[in-house]
Amino acid sequence: MFLCSMKTIADALLIFDDSLKSIYPKDEITSIKYLVLSDISNLSKAQLRAFTDRDITNEQWQKLEQIIAELKTGNPVQYILGHTEFYGLTFKVNPSVLIPRPETEELVEWILLESQKLKVKSQKILDIGTGSGCIPVILKKNLPNADVSGLDISPEAITTARQNAELNGVNVKFIEGDILNPGTAILNNVKSGRLEMFDIIVSNPPYVTEREKGGMHNNVLGFEPHSALFVKDNDPLIFYNAIADFALRQLEKGGLLFFEINENLGKQTVELLIYKSFKNIELRKDMRGKDRMVKAEL
Repeated sequence: MFLCSMKTIADALLIFDDSLKSIYPKDEITSIKYLVLSDISNLSKAQLRAFTDRDITNEQWQKLEQIIAELKTGNPVQYILGHTEFYGLTFKVNPSVLIPRPETEELVEWILLESQKLKVKSQKILDIGTGSGCIPVILKKNLPNADVSGLDISPEAITTARQNAELNGVNVKFIEGDILNPGTAILNNVKSGRLEMFDIIVSNPPYVTEREKGGMHNNVLGFEPHSALFVKDNDPLIFYNAIADFALRQLEKGGLLFFEINENLGKQTVELLIYKSFKNIELRKDMRGKDRMVKAEL
């Protein structure tokens, strides 16, 4: 009786290269194939590299082929797998939320460092446009005494964010609201009727202009939520303006406002904050040397 030889990890690595070479750059294919194979086999990247002759079961191979077929459509690997890693933790992701980026990890790191300088024992922190909840979940995980909240206009995003808080064992309050409509976004203290005040407000709002769409990959344009990405060319700072006004009302004196920004609009974002009388404004570059985040003090 003729038996088909078993497929190995080496075979799997090769099929990724052959199948995706016309769609993704080489370094991205490398990242994708190890991410997928690690998920399928429960082996680390180091183990996959070390044991390339290890067999892959027929069931695993079939799953691999299904994933590659989806990857060929441009569907991001994180959506296909249903999860991603951010700042060392696992987060559920789906087309209702953006896939967390490495640049946002840099923003979180900055917030954690600056939070140590605030002379407040139990900080109140709000993330506006929370999406998957990656920012508030990480902040709560690293600042267990903080009172952390996340706001988003999308009920589907709020559901995902709550799942991620539970997945990572933290208590974060999530609120559905539209920051462009203060009637839904203002957070009130129910007992006193006063505005709820925060020590830190952070946001990674929509900031990609319509004219910038042409330079974006289909796996972003075709699958990630446009409402969380794009703004009109004639008003690219619409969310920054609204959030800054919100912060003027609901940020404690000496409190901090953090933004992730469009790399092409750093100067304009700083000017907006100066106009609104924020102080100690700092524009910071990301690991690739692009203007990516701003800190301002009230």
